[in-house]
Amino acid sequence: MIKSNKNIVLLKYFQAKYVPALISGLALTLSFPDANFSYLAFFAMVPWFVSMQSMTSKESFYSGFIAGIFHFITLIYWIVPTLHEYGGLHPVLAVSTLILLCLYLSMYPGIFAYILKRMDANFLIAPIAAACIWTGLEYIRTYAFTGFSWGALGYSQYSNILLIQISDFSGVYGVSFIIVLINYLLSTLGLSFNKGQYKKHFFPIMYTAILCAAVIFYGSQKITILNSQIENALKPTLRVVQGNIRQDIKWSDEFKDQTLEKYIQLSHGEFNEAGSQKKPDLVIWPETALAFYYGFDKNRSNRVDKCVRQLKTNFLIGSPAFTTNGNQTKFYNRAYMLNYASIVTGTYDKNHLVPFGEYVPFGDYLTFLGKLTAQAGNFSSGDKTFAPLKFNSHNLKVTNNQKVTHKTGVLICFEILFPSIAARFVKNGADILITITNDAWFGNTSAALQHFSIAVFRAVETRRTIARAANTGISGFIDPVGKIYETTALFTDRSVTRQVPALTRISFYTKYGDIFAIGSIVAICMVFMVKGARKKFWKTV
Repeated sequence: MIKSNKNIVLLKYFQAKYVPALISGLALTLSFPDANFSYLAFFAMVPWFVSMQSMTSKESFYSGFIAGIFHFITLIYWIVPTLHEYGGLHPVLAVSTLILLCLYLSMYPGIFAYILKRMDANFLIAPIAAACIWTGLEYIRTYAFTGFSWGALGYSQYSNILLIQISDFSGVYGVSFIIVLINYLLSTLGLSFNKGQYKKHFFPIMYTAILCAAVIFYGSQKITILNSQIENALKPTLRVVQGNIRQDIKWSDEFKDQTLEKYIQLSHGEFNEAGSQKKPDLVIWPETALAFYYGFDKNRSNRVDKCVRQLKTNFLIGSPAFTTNGNQTKFYNRAYMLNYASIVTGTYDKNHLVPFGEYVPFGDYLTFLGKLTAQAGNFSSGDKTFAPLKFNSHNLKVTNNQKVTHKTGVLICFEILFPSIAARFVKNGADILITITNDAWFGNTSAALQHFSIAVFRAVETRRTIARAANTGISGFIDPVGKIYETTALFTDRSVTRQVPALTRISFYTKYGDIFAIGSIVAICMVFMVKGARKKFWKTV
């Protein structure tokens, strides 16, 4: 009986000890779409940080892990309906997949908390060190094990135009840095006020205030400069087409003709009140808008070509593709660029594939896992040249009546998560970026807006307009400042036409990459090296 009571007391202690981490995890999720309480991100972690003060390093790891579990399960819950309804997985397997992914993702806040606890909390630059640890781990998560940066803290601020301008220097990691910096400072201030020791935090308060003021000042200056550049920039007219094709009928033979006809009709665009419209320089269809192999299915391919020739403009079209070499056949998730005569002028094959969605890692050994995209086979990656696709503008002329040629980088679906892909296209000459996707997999969940919000950062980082064509939404345009021009509603048949600026200057982030994030990792390593050296020195003395 005594032992039973002791266990109950320990359980209650355990539950109370980690409740703040749970609260922080849920508050972080509320700062992301669809909840959109973005301001919560700046103090959501405070309860967790405060609770860690009385914990051991091991307990701190557990608290970070718990915060991560509750955050990621509530943020990417949509994986379950995606896998069950569209992937055909049993509900138990779908839930198990979500849990396994969240267990992996939760290791990062767990490791963060452990490292943070090993650091001297009275260290004058402790808030900066905490921000560096988090930033470094987010960078690792972006690329480790094929990479999954969904839910990086900075993405919660996609609508905070002033703050996100630093992304053209630091990437999204700089925004995450500021968020953690403020959270950590607030947590230490709260503890110090209770102990009457707030004076010792004068220096951290000062440099945090200066850093935040500098970020806001930088943002306001950048917006002014970029608005001037946008006003004077060449502005091709783009049209994004949202076919709104349900995933459960997308690949059915009886619906393929209806799907194609819908895209053809929508490509003609919407007329204004005067009954006229401006001819687009480029019409954009979503990822795998064609539920057949373009060029191989002759009848349907001819209908696409006829539509292109009727509109007499350029088309970017998503389609599955394949190549055969002897007995070996490779499948690709491809984007075709067609000119006004329906001649293919360039193609891009998706390079960064979705693991277990478009291919199975270690497929020879994990064949039992299958794929979500069984209709199209096991995809292969395209080449890594990231060459932009060219198209001529009909509405813009230069000297000698020459047409203006634009170059666009095409990011297909999952690739929008990777800043390095967008940067490679821009360094290779892209003056516009396009992302095409099929978000029908997400159903009516928050995933569609979360996916869209990530594109805002690619626009700011590279200082390029992004046009987004999504099968069921959200489609629209984002300018180089990160301002969302226009978007479509989910699950609507729609086409949107707009003039967009084509800038050509290369941003610091595009040119030099993740110096800020890598520098954060180096800085933390140096801090612990110095700490270890000091301990060894004092022992020797």
